[in-house]
Amino acid sequence: MPRVADHTMRRRQIAEAVCALISESGLDAVTVARTASRAGMSVGLVQHYFRTKDEMLLHAFKDVSAHIRARADEHIRDGITHHKPIAQVLAGALAEFLPLDDTRRAEYRVARAFAGRALDAPALAEVDVETSRAMRAEIAQAVRNGKECGEVEAELDPWPSAVRLAAVTEGLAMQFYRDPDGVDGTPAASLAASVLGAELAAVFTGECRQYAG
Repeated sequence: MPRVADHTMRRRQIAEAVCALISESGLDAVTVARTASRAGMSVGLVQHYFRTKDEMLLHAFKDVSAHIRARADEHIRDGITHHKPIAQVLAGALAEFLPLDDTRRAEYRVARAFAGRALDAPALAEVDVETSRAMRAEIAQAVRNGKECGEVEAELDPWPSAVRLAAVTEGLAMQFYRDPDGVDGTPAASLAASVLGAELAAVFTGECRQYAG
């Protein structure tokens, strides 16, 4: 067990080093030598876990995705505990993909670097596509759950709604990465809440019956 723990810890350290280098200086700053130095370990040890830059980037992207997923899951657990409407829970979960603070901004830069690298690397592109599909599928499931509890009209097709909500979230992420302070005096977080709220209100038009009474 200690060896497994050490293995996990070292891979985590490498992922954090890659993310820090990308966040500070971009993808070109990531090399095995710089990553090893940042992680406080030898080049040989880094190469023991990851043979190439793409392998390190893939691991860093998966690590970032796992952190975002964990925070989104926390919104779901909190929603269940406090009997919140699905639309409200989904708004919180989608906001985790937006670069509205230093942590999420660094995560977004890693995701962007990964997507850019994936344009010329089929193995990375496959992961990028699957990650996007998983996000759409989870939104579609939230819409289906809304139909069951009364928040969504029974005849609504969940997939167009899922595609639109995913596209809006991705677009907002780009907008707020470029303009982290917001637009025309309105803070980014307020704009995000307003835009996501409007999009969700167009889908979740009813009231949840699940916790009624």
